[in-house]
Amino acid sequence: MDAGSALPSVELSNGQTIPMLGLGTSHWGGYSHAAVLYALGACGVRHVDTARRYGCEERVGAALRESGVPRASVWLTSKLWPGDMGHAAARAACLRSCRALDTDYLGICKAIGVSNFQQHHVEELQEDCDVTPHVNQVEFHPYQQPRELMSFCRSRGIAFEGYCPLAKGQVLCDPTVRAVARKHARSPAQVCIRWSLQNGVITIPKSTKEARIKENCQVFDFSLPAEDMATLDGMHADRKLIHLTQPMWQG
Repeated sequence: MDAGSALPSVELSNGQTIPMLGLGTSHWGGYSHAAVLYALGACGVRHVDTARRYGCEERVGAALRESGVPRASVWLTSKLWPGDMGHAAARAACLRSCRALDTDYLGICKAIGVSNFQQHHVEELQEDCDVTPHVNQVEFHPYQQPRELMSFCRSRGIAFEGYCPLAKGQVLCDPTVRAVARKHARSPAQVCIRWSLQNGVITIPKSTKEARIKENCQVFDFSLPAEDMATLDGMHADRKLIHLTQPMWQG
């Protein structure tokens, strides 16, 4: 994918559209300002995921300003932390993130979501709230494929978003993944990201290296046939690497 090319998007239940491929950021592994600028500029990425907990909201906001990409063209996601619960605390935290990101909205949300919610969490939320979350962001990679949760979310009009698509790098040395990658003359990372996208999952790989970001974005000029999709689908081992639950806001 080159700068200016159109990314496939998913339409949410409120009519907003979210790019299917984004860039994840976090406090784990550090933050690279140059990498975010590269993603926005050279690679045409228009979806960036962050959180106050990651400690890089200000730098993400600065990268967006420096990139020259219009704010309206970029989907930004940030997140609440459990200590921000309650209407007043949540609003204050949301507005604080808006200030850090130097944006007028997120706090004035275009979409709301949750992260790491299981089915019972969503059901409890729907009992207590008037608005159903538009997105559920959950760990998703060949070793962790919560298919029942995915089906449940989609049945409720909730888009399914997957983070950690490379299983923190663990899946890149897997012989099954490497065999599929050799077959298509692609990298293991590209195969995993393509597999995730073909499952209809919004996917946010994280990297601080420009070459890796470029590689991760070059997944729209090939597709995996049914037999390879089935092979990767068969790798599920219920191996979770992250154990958190939190709300998030987007736009």
